[in-house]
Amino acid sequence: MAANQGGRTRRRLSTEERREQLLSVGARLFSENPYDDVWIEQVAEIAGVSRGLLYHYFPTKRDFFAAVVERESERMLRMTAAVPGVPVREQLPAGLDTFLEYVEAHAHGYRAFHRADAAGDQAVRRVYQRALAAQERQILAALAEDPEFGPAFEVRPEVRLAVRGWLAFIASVCLEWLRGTELTREQVRELCARALLGVLTP
Repeated sequence: MAANQGGRTRRRLSTEERREQLLSVGARLFSENPYDDVWIEQVAEIAGVSRGLLYHYFPTKRDFFAAVVERESERMLRMTAAVPGVPVREQLPAGLDTFLEYVEAHAHGYRAFHRADAAGDQAVRRVYQRALAAQERQILAALAEDPEFGPAFEVRPEVRLAVRGWLAFIASVCLEWLRGTELTREQVRELCARALLGVLTP
C-alpha cells in the first residue's frame, strides 16, 4: 500500500489488474471516439499512470486497440459458447439473453469492438475480422452438431453466408439498441432469434 499526499492509502494494482484497468479505459475512449482521435496520453491521464507505463503494457496504439478488441471478442466467445448435446433451438433464447446482458453491461467494450472495422489501420481491422470469423466458426460448429440443422450443411451451401449475415444483423440491432430504442431486451432477443431461425428453416 502506498500513501498519497492526502494521507489516504492506495492499493498497488497487480500486473493483470493494471492491464484490465487500462483496457477498460481504452474501451470507453474507443467506443466514443474514432481511432485516430484517441491519444495514448489521454488514456494514461485517465488511468492515473505514466505514458511510459502504458507503453510497457502496450508498445503502440495499434497494440492497445487490438488488445481491447481481442478482450471483447474473447468475452463474447465465452458467453455464447454452445452447450454440447442441447438442441440449438432450445439454447438459442438463453444464449441470446446472456449475450444481450453482456452488451448492456459492457456497452463501451462492445461499441469499441465494432468500431475496429472502421479503423484506418489495416492491422486493427484484421484483428476485428479474425474475431468475427471465430464467432462464425463457433456458431457453425454448434449448428453442424445439431440434429435439426446439421443436415442442412450438406444440401444448403448458403447456410454459412446466412450465419455471417446474421452476425452483421445482430451487431446492427445491438448498436442501435444501445443508442436507445423502445424495445426491451426480451423483444430484441426474440427479434434476433427469429432472424436466425428464419434463415435456417427451409
